[in-house]
Amino acid sequence: MSRIAIDRIDADGSTLECRLRPTRDLERFVTGEPFRVEYDQPIEDVPAGILAIPALANVCPVAWANGADVYVDEVDVTFAHALEEAKASLLEMHDFLEGGTLYARETIDADPTADRESTTEGSDSALLFTGGVDSTCSYVRHRDEAPTLVSLRGWTITPDPADDPDWEHLRERVSAFAADRGLETAFLETNALSALDHAMLLAHYKRFVDGAWYSSVGHGLGLLGLCAPMAYVRGIEDLYVAATHWEGIDLEWGSRPDIDDHVRWGGTRCHHDGYELTRQERIDVIAEYVRNEDPTLEVQTCNDRMDGNCGECEKCYRTAIGLRLSGLDPTAHGYPFSSDDYDEVRRNLEAGAWELGEDERYMWADIRDRVREADPESPQERAFFEWLCSVDLEELVAESRSPLSHRLLRAGARNTPNSVYNVAYPAWKSVQSGLERIRSS
Repeated sequence: MSRIAIDRIDADGSTLECRLRPTRDLERFVTGEPFRVEYDQPIEDVPAGILAIPALANVCPVAWANGADVYVDEVDVTFAHALEEAKASLLEMHDFLEGGTLYARETIDADPTADRESTTEGSDSALLFTGGVDSTCSYVRHRDEAPTLVSLRGWTITPDPADDPDWEHLRERVSAFAADRGLETAFLETNALSALDHAMLLAHYKRFVDGAWYSSVGHGLGLLGLCAPMAYVRGIEDLYVAATHWEGIDLEWGSRPDIDDHVRWGGTRCHHDGYELTRQERIDVIAEYVRNEDPTLEVQTCNDRMDGNCGECEKCYRTAIGLRLSGLDPTAHGYPFSSDDYDEVRRNLEAGAWELGEDERYMWADIRDRVREADPESPQERAFFEWLCSVDLEELVAESRSPLSHRLLRAGARNTPNSVYNVAYPAWKSVQSGLERIRSS
């Protein structure tokens, strides 16, 4: 019977570590590296049933994709029920997921509000925060709660030493944002993407999803679950994760209300926040906050750098245009942008220079809806708005799909021995990165 066991769960100071022990048929998805999360406060007094949650939240979707069961010694009973509800949502969303059963020797009720006080002073709410449009909007909406801002390394910023500067930039930026508003911060670091073989998951399941494994399947449950020991220590009752999409977008995405709103443990309930607002409406919320309270606020959305926005990638241009449509000067809020840039945006979109998914199509459609009501400020802006209202966005997305070489590599990986693939993939990725740098220079 296919299964993954989570054992030897240990809390040493602020470090959580456990072993993932798969049956042979699932070994290719587990690297053998211990699953680890580093917190910024001691977690030694956190119950074992809570300490199991970070690994369970990340391992269970992998097991469900293979019809496998998961074994653990102890788990919080509230989270065990939450897993069943999240699993039902994911199975309804993805046909390739088969499901599986969680087996625990013991379940506990780890509600810290019953007979335990938080070990820290501060808010009883928290918000996963990057400083981008979505999380900034969620902060504005919940600022009266003075939420603890939670930032994480191990997803877009990897544990690789090469990413050390990015992590420091994020910490400095979030810390400064929090200090200016009298907020607490929490910083987490995890090796989840290396303890579970992210490349192999991508090789097997990319063909079924619009994005990658974590964006399409694992990241809502996974990110929230990583926060469980932190939330227990701090006495967090409400944990918010900002919505990426909004009502009316029917995409197979790993963070949605029908997943995130089910996630809970002990005395903590998770909330998928801002789903009723489109991205442009979230920028409207930020714009009102800027005009009324924080005229120098800068937003950080760039996928290419963390020490500011490059101003040249698709996401930077899209955000800059969104700020402009909400009545703000993009340059005043972190995005170097002028009317001349509209021609560059159009050229890149028409040439398929940016790899776009269905979520980007919806976001550009959202901008197009606002453009129809906008009064252009320059001839370049007018020309771009007219083009955007007439272009076939589905065709633009189709022309920007990933290259054939990427698809062939993933197909080969599904039938390649682990030992060969684990050597070949990093080498291929290094070559591809070098070629991309050459093409962009």
